[in-house]
Amino acid sequence: MPVEIALYQPDIALNTGTLLRLGACLDVRLHIIHPTGFHFSRAAMKRSGLDYLEHADFDEHNSFSQFDAWRKQANRRLVLLTTKASQSAYDVTYAAHDILLLGRESAGVPSNVADSADLHVRIPMRSGLRSINVALSATLIIGEAKRQTDGFKTLS
Repeated sequence: MPVEIALYQPDIALNTGTLLRLGACLDVRLHIIHPTGFHFSRAAMKRSGLDYLEHADFDEHNSFSQFDAWRKQANRRLVLLTTKASQSAYDVTYAAHDILLLGRESAGVPSNVADSADLHVRIPMRSGLRSINVALSATLIIGEAKRQTDGFKTLS
């Protein structure tokens, strides 16, 4: 079971499409947690996902509670990427059963969702700046998690 990505109520279709394309290229399953801030459909994702969407592996969850129940039953560790964490995402040992959770572009995740995460990590960055784009953040950390878990070995 490889590391996966979950998007909590994403606001921006282009970021979601970009991450679906990333998932297709790196063999990473995405979890889209509804509601989204846009009409979620293959047509809506086509602009940023291009022709990669037919290769993307993703699941849709009607709510965070539905997703959280599923991941607990599947015994998956939830790793929240948040600017509020004190622990660097690069000081963590990732496991193949991890799911990286990214919040809404406009608001992150509410406290009840953050409290459900097993681990909170942040990407180190210059002080005084708010955050890195959600698609870029996911790319940075999925790369590190796949490197640590030998997740690139199955790719050519």
